[in-house]
Parts: sequence; C-alpha cells; structure tokens
Amino acid sequence: MNEIHLTGLLVCTTEEERTAVERHLPDHVELTRDEPGCVSFDVVPTDDPLVWSVEERFVDQAVFELHQRRVSSSVWGRATAGIERRYSIDDPHL
Repeated sequence: MNEIHLTGLLVCTTEEERTAVERHLPDHVELTRDEPGCVSFDVVPTDDPLVWSVEERFVDQAVFELHQRRVSSSVWGRATAGIERRYSIDDPHL
C-alpha cells in the first residue's frame, strides 16, 4: 500500500472566498473523513484569516483519485473552484 499524503495551503484573496470556505468547509471535512480509504483530513485556519493549512492522507492513489473526482463535482468543489490551492503530494513511487 502506497499512502498518498497531500499538504499545502488554501489561499483566499477576497472576503467572499473566505466566506465560501467557512460556509462549506464543515460539510466538506465530514464527507471526506467518511470516505472509504481516508486516513486523515484536516483543513485548519492559519494566522492569516484568508489562508487555511491542508493535510490529507489516503490509503492509496486510487482512493485519492476517487476523492478528487467526488470533490470536483461537489458543493464544495463548485463553491471554491476559483480559490488558489498551493498543494504538494508525496509521490509514493520515488
């Protein structure tokens, strides 16, 4: 099993983006943590009110890809589509 580990930042540039994150984040976190194969999922505010720290762990690449597909068509995905993500993913094949 090659666990996938994503880390990074969710970076808003406007109060409207921040409001969208705050409004939709609780459901997004709950739904993601309930997904089969989600090891951990945390999105927490930083000292900057427009930036959140993101850390995700999934059991493998296939599960992570399923998560990405679900999120892209979810309420969260649509509400936050334009918000910058600065993510890096550990490559288990290195």
